[in-house]
Order: sequence, then structure tokens, then C-alpha cells
Amino acid sequence: MSPVLESTARVLLRRIAVEQAGSRLPSLAAAVIRDGRLAWFGARGKAGDAAPTETTQYRIGSITKSMVATVVMRLRDEGRVDLLDPVGKHVPGTPVGEVTVAQLLSHTAGLTAEPPGQWWERTPGMPVEELIALLGPQTARHRPGRRFHYSNLGFALLGELVARHRGVNWARAVQAEILEPLGMRDTTARPRAPHARGYAVHPWADVLLPEPEHDALAMAPAGQLWSTPADLARWAAFVAGDTGDVLAPATVAEMREPATVDDGDAWTGGYGLGLQLARVNGRRLAGHTGSMPGFLATVWADPSDRVGVLFMANSTSGVSRTLLSELLAILDEHEPRLPAEWEPAAVDADLLELAGPWYWGPSAYALRPLPGRGLSLTPIGGAGRASRFVAQGDGTWLGLDGYYAGETLRLVRRADGSPSHLDLNTFVFTRTPYDPSAEVPGGVDAGGWRG
Repeated sequence: MSPVLESTARVLLRRIAVEQAGSRLPSLAAAVIRDGRLAWFGARGKAGDAAPTETTQYRIGSITKSMVATVVMRLRDEGRVDLLDPVGKHVPGTPVGEVTVAQLLSHTAGLTAEPPGQWWERTPGMPVEELIALLGPQTARHRPGRRFHYSNLGFALLGELVARHRGVNWARAVQAEILEPLGMRDTTARPRAPHARGYAVHPWADVLLPEPEHDALAMAPAGQLWSTPADLARWAAFVAGDTGDVLAPATVAEMREPATVDDGDAWTGGYGLGLQLARVNGRRLAGHTGSMPGFLATVWADPSDRVGVLFMANSTSGVSRTLLSELLAILDEHEPRLPAEWEPAAVDADLLELAGPWYWGPSAYALRPLPGRGLSLTPIGGAGRASRFVAQGDGTWLGLDGYYAGETLRLVRRADGSPSHLDLNTFVFTRTPYDPSAEVPGGVDAGGWRG
């Protein structure tokens, strides 16, 4: 994908210029990613004595959590960790050892949001042994699995889980297993030059207050990392599905699945496994926000069309919540993505004979062959359960999504070899509504259809 058009770039730049001026941000950097590449970068204000560039470091706060979660998922894929394991199996000695790894990743473990002691984001950290020793009955705030309750402490425990399995601290594991393979060489646990200085902006005067920065030690997995717009662009591409050799795309897709919703019936925000989720203007986004004293950052990716957006600012507060969604809206308005051209595909003859209408009772469904001997089953008319299926070695198909995810679809043939019906986890689909010649459970009334 080529860079955005000059006219689009101007509109994008104006939007962040309005944000930097109106929100009184010392500096603001933003980027758009398309098809795994940086398509636009813009910046306003100054980070030090110069305008920020694609290689200027900002602290990214809780975006760190997603990278720690990625190492945990690597451990899962290696068979070293099961997501249903109690964390006490891997980090013994805590009073909340019964909560599962999956609950920690999705912030559904019910743990307190912050660790005991002083405000951890503004004070020097403590070693993990000291942190664990301070945990007590107050660490659990809710029944595990009951609700979404964001917990920085939970990711401190996950960072220690990583360290105990890898034999190095969480940051070295992240660097070796994620940052280096993805080419994110400017993402570090402590700042390197050139980097922005973090500030608080006075609410009623145009003056700045430098914010403190410390090594958070045990709490570092919750928000320690520094990164650059160029590196975060690569991370956005990763979240969108360009995973390199770090994780299988299916595992990243699993991380993007909603494990919990954090705004009730509205379902505009939720959480997967180490990734925040949002539904905005018809898009389903995955990524994470980040906030530390003196810094704000957010990265979102939409895997459906491989687009991403991000911003980084050196201010404790001030960036509007709609900035990135508005950048995406600008992109959609000025450079809408064209659908891929239709091309014919080879279909095996035995699948071609299955294509067309099938009936679950009186309800009509369309069965379509997919590449690789896959199948798609969708309701005709829109009302019903749709799923895709992947071919298995024994001649059956396994559901990939929707109601039938994980369920088996089996084709039943008659004695002469012709298709009789589809058996989908006991549901029978026939070529005509309630075909009397098929094995319809409960049988078909001998009188047939009547007026």
C-alpha cells in the first residue's frame, strides 16, 4: 500500500494540529498503518528542542501489557502453560493463586486494580518478592470470573510467570521473543535518546510540570516500556495479523476475541487476552491504550482491512478519546478501500455437488465451497446461524466460528453414493424442507405438507 494521498495527509495533519493546540499538548505524534506499512506520519509541538519524528521515544504505558501477554501466549502454544492453569501453579505463594492465567490476561480475575503501597506509577518500584509478600486478603476484590475489573497487579504476576519460565526477567523475554523478531529495536524498558520528556500541563495556565519516571521493577510489566511511532506501527501490523514468526495468526486472532465487556449493554469496549477491544463506526478494533505520568499513547488495529492508527503524547492528560477514530474516519472518507477483485477459484467436484440450498427443517441455508476444501453455511434471508468450516483428515469439517465453532459437520451419503443430508452436531440439513427420504430426527409426517 502506498502512502496516503497528499490531500488526505493534509486533512490528517489538520486533525492532529487541532488536537495539539486545543488540548495544549507539549507534543503529539500520530500515524496511520495500511497493509503492514506506515502510510502516514504526522507530528505537532516539540519533544525537547525539536519536533518529534518517527524515531522519537515516548513512554507507552499499558501497551506493555499486550507484549507481556504475547509471551504468555507463546508459552501456551509451547505447552508450558495452560490458560486454565491457576496462577499459583506458576507463581506460588500469592493469596490469589486460584485465579487462572486466562482471567489475569482478560482482567476478570477480580484482583485489586493497584498494588499495595504508594502510587506505583510515580514512585520507585520494589522487587517482586517484596510485592508478593505485601499481598493479603484485600488483593481479591471480586469473585474470579464475575466481572471485568482492570488490574495492573495482575500483569505484575504475569510478568513474574514469564520470568520463571524463561529464566530471564520479563523485559528480556519480550525483547528476545517479540521486539527483535518484529524489528522493534527502538522499544526499550528505559528511555534512550532522543526521547520526549513527560509533563503535566496546568489546568488553568499554559505552564508545564515535569513528571517523575522510575523503574517500576515488579510492576514494570504493567506499563514500563518506551517506544517510537515507527515501532508502534509495526506492533499495529502485528495485532492486525502480520505476526511474523512471533505467534501463529490464529493465536493472535484468539487474543482479539472478546473475553469480557467493560461497558455493559452498550458493548463499545471490551477485553480479550491482553488486548483491549473497541467497536467504533462499524469497525471492531484491537489494541491498547497507555497512560503513565507525563505520557499518553494508544494503538488500534482493524484486522478486517489491515489498517491501524496510533498516537503518542508527552502529557499526563488531555488527548480526546475520539482522536484515533476520527483519523480512521478521515481515511475512510478520503481513501475508501476498494474490495478485492473477484476471481474464479478451483472447486473439487465432490464439493461442487454440495453447493446450493440446504434446509434445517423449513429454514433455508446456502452452502458454498471455500478454498482448501472449506465450506460456508449461511442462512438465506439473513436470519439464522452462519459458520465457516475447515476440512478434516477424516472427511468431516470442523466449525471455525459462529454458533457451530468447534462442532463437526458430516456429509451422509446414500447407498448409491449420492448426498443424503448434512449432520451438524445432531442437526440435520436436507436438500428439501424435511426431506422424507433423509434421516430426519423424529421422522416426517407421512401425510406430507398440506394446505
